[in-house]
Amino acid sequence: MQLVVARIGRAHGIKGEVTVEVRTDEPELRLGPGAVLATEPASTGPLTIETGRVHSGRLLLRFAGVSDRTGAEALRNTLLIAEVDPEDMPEDPDEYYDHQLMDLDVVLADGTEVGRITEITHLPSQDLFIVERPDGTEVMIPFVEEIVTDIDLVEQKAVIDPPPGLIDDNAVVAAPADGAHSAGDDNPDDDGPDDGGPDGAARGGSA
Repeated sequence: MQLVVARIGRAHGIKGEVTVEVRTDEPELRLGPGAVLATEPASTGPLTIETGRVHSGRLLLRFAGVSDRTGAEALRNTLLIAEVDPEDMPEDPDEYYDHQLMDLDVVLADGTEVGRITEITHLPSQDLFIVERPDGTEVMIPFVEEIVTDIDLVEQKAVIDPPPGLIDDNAVVAAPADGAHSAGDDNPDDDGPDDGGPDGAARGGSA
């Protein structure tokens, strides 16, 4: 199956490098030199990674055949897509691929239904579950161990222990599920629209 592992941002310098918004917790595996990636739009790729380096906390990539700023700018907002075996699991037992989490039922410890995961949003600080509630509204649940206490892939459910205000009537909710939704992008170097597509691995860590 195919997973989005990164999105290309702005050109960096004049030699064809681009900034990259990483969408996987395994960048060394998915975004290393020599990796050949499909793209969205498909007409942009496939792209072969020629070099990669970290600069000021950001991953910079250069692709084969792209040697100047003009070529790099033409790639902006392109999604990079890797082919992944659907049976593969992330190396870290506390990580999950997005496709494993999509459509899980979200419940409280006592079994009370909260909703269903319809989207996973990857932010620099943490991942968020976008959960559709029975009334059609959406609530954002941080994927951190203090809140998401258990992921049961066999039972297809995520158990949460939400703090006061997260899912009650005073919670801030997203738009109804039948409308377009974007959680935004905190990336100052990448001001394009959020694609909302499938991503790499989500982590249930600490905030």
